[in-house]
Amino acid sequence: MRGTPKTISLPRRLICDLMRASMDVPFVSLSRTLDIRALLEARAGTMAPAGWAAMFVKAFAIVARDEPVLRTVYAKWPWPSLYELPISVASVAIARVEAGEECVLPQRIAAPEALPLVQVDAEIRRAKTAPIEDVPMFRKIMRATRLPLPLRRLSWAVGLNFGRQRGNWFGSFAVSSVAAYGGGELHPITPGPFIISYGLVAPDQTIHVVIRWDHRVTDAAPMARVLTRLEQVLNTEIAAELRAAGPKPIRAVRT
Repeated sequence: MRGTPKTISLPRRLICDLMRASMDVPFVSLSRTLDIRALLEARAGTMAPAGWAAMFVKAFAIVARDEPVLRTVYAKWPWPSLYELPISVASVAIARVEAGEECVLPQRIAAPEALPLVQVDAEIRRAKTAPIEDVPMFRKIMRATRLPLPLRRLSWAVGLNFGRQRGNWFGSFAVSSVAAYGGGELHPITPGPFIISYGLVAPDQTIHVVIRWDHRVTDAAPMARVLTRLEQVLNTEIAAELRAAGPKPIRAVRT
């Protein structure tokens, strides 16, 4: 069968590099359905509600503020060790279309727990629509992806294996979802150490969440507690911030 050779684009090359970097991470996953009734009520009453990615990014970062293990990465150099980052750094998977090709690029958000929810949401929305050259993280990752293969491997090795650089390049956790395209239970992989995915809101006001983590960093029992705490934060702190953003205007009814 005679086919057509196709050049690997820069965004697709990035995914190839990302998958190679993720191959040796011993991921374990845990899924749970969260009751988000209070969050949905607060979101329904807000004039311009934040997107789901922004809410999960800030909620997870708030949990990580009190759980140092969620800010801990596995580093190989100068010797194998665990490295605790001082703040959370989120890496959000952004779906875009570049030159007619669908692709995914990572947007970096540092210390989302300290940012207003509206600002976290704005960063994510801007990453979806702004030109690549206008988004600092996209420029940085594309520069590295343009390097020849040996230099690219070296840059990825430095970013992955020195604890201090992990936050700069890959963050302390990632958020990825296909809920905007119809949902489904997504089990994405990254170089780690934590990645959250969520589905569609169910009629009973619940949402299914999957968390995957590097088993070298922590175990299942702490992660089960993290999901419990995540549900609490979504329904309290995130819901409260949505309510504080301002209610929907009330329409006058003609009598």
